[in-house]
Amino acid sequence: MPRPDHSPSATSGAASRAAAARVLDAVLHHGRSLKAELAVALPRIADPRDRALVEAICFAVLRHPARFESALLAWVPRPLPKRDSELKALLFVGFAQLDPLGLPAHAAVAATVEAVRTLGRRHQAGLVNALLRRAQREGLPPGEPHAHWPKWLRDQIERDWPEDAEAILDASAAEPPMWLRVNRRQQSRNDYRARMQEAGIESQVDERLPDALRLDTPAAVAALPGFAEGAASVQDASAQLVVEALAAPPSARVLDACAAPGGKTAHLLERDASLQLVALDIDAQRLDRMRSGFTRLRLGERVQLLAADAADTQAWWDGTPFDAVLLDAPCSATGIIRRQPDVLQHRRASDLTALVATQSRLLDALWATLAPGGVLLYATCSILKAENEAQVDAFLARTPDAVAEALDDRFGRASGAGRQRLPGELGYDGFFYARLRKNA
Repeated sequence: MPRPDHSPSATSGAASRAAAARVLDAVLHHGRSLKAELAVALPRIADPRDRALVEAICFAVLRHPARFESALLAWVPRPLPKRDSELKALLFVGFAQLDPLGLPAHAAVAATVEAVRTLGRRHQAGLVNALLRRAQREGLPPGEPHAHWPKWLRDQIERDWPEDAEAILDASAAEPPMWLRVNRRQQSRNDYRARMQEAGIESQVDERLPDALRLDTPAAVAALPGFAEGAASVQDASAQLVVEALAAPPSARVLDACAAPGGKTAHLLERDASLQLVALDIDAQRLDRMRSGFTRLRLGERVQLLAADAADTQAWWDGTPFDAVLLDAPCSATGIIRRQPDVLQHRRASDLTALVATQSRLLDALWATLAPGGVLLYATCSILKAENEAQVDAFLARTPDAVAEALDDRFGRASGAGRQRLPGELGYDGFFYARLRKNA
């Protein structure tokens, strides 16, 4: 996510504050997805600097909502009624601009007060002005930084990772670096890094990742040289390691079973155009977006896309076994909360039970499509052992012809038969990998 521009043009408009308030109201008070709401709101904003500001504000609020809630509880005599949920979201927008974003206070306050009128709440402008001026004078109360985490989830993380729990919570509230995947079919990583330097964009190399560049100061994709022509893609380091863990042989028949949004599918083809790749997703609309991405990367003709439930093999599988299967399974997304902070607003303990059952069903069904001697890579962006270590252990116990193959420490710490990367380690997202071989 690019950092907001602090220039007057980026901090003077009420429309961007109102847009951020509407997105946050939908996420915080009406159970909507941040990604879905931003996908609607951002294209309506003409100036890319204002788009970046809206996105930055939304992420800042959702990473620290308990702190802003504490300020309201301390400063407002009576809690705001439900009908004022949009006003509450706008106040959070104002607080976030002052701290943690640190925008110029005068412009931030003035634009947010004007946004009250944009939202049709002119009569509440005085309240917003008074509260933001107080926040400017006194600073926000510190609050408990992780109070917005559901208790069941905090308890589970403390059970699974007792020595790392606090670091996990802290890393999940931090702004992550931006990782790029260089399309090696167009140029080498070093050549692309040089192009970026010429464009004034600094990046770092990680030797564990042959196609990756790390940007500690995120940039808008429009500023990346050759992005529109497929020179690079945005993809976290942990997701890029999936191709390394799968290690499909040349010309292999490969299944990407839960493929959307398509980054791993594209990476497989960028690494080896000889692969015979089939990509599934249950959502046809997401497959359409994948096609657009493959067109940008000039890969569209090299992959077969199917809209299907991967576990219902009778509906889509032609009976020809696959040499390699990638199962990036549906999961709790607890390893990527720093990128999807609204996970904490939506995730319920009952979701975990359903997800574990879905993962188990997918493993059993897809194993039948794998050729003897072939490899299935099970991966999630979760850090919960029920979805990872315990899931794989249970699969191995009920599947006599499955054996786990060791992965090295590029993939994180040993966790049962697989490897677990925790969020923030080396700047990576949280991720789990298990490589399973089918006995011939």
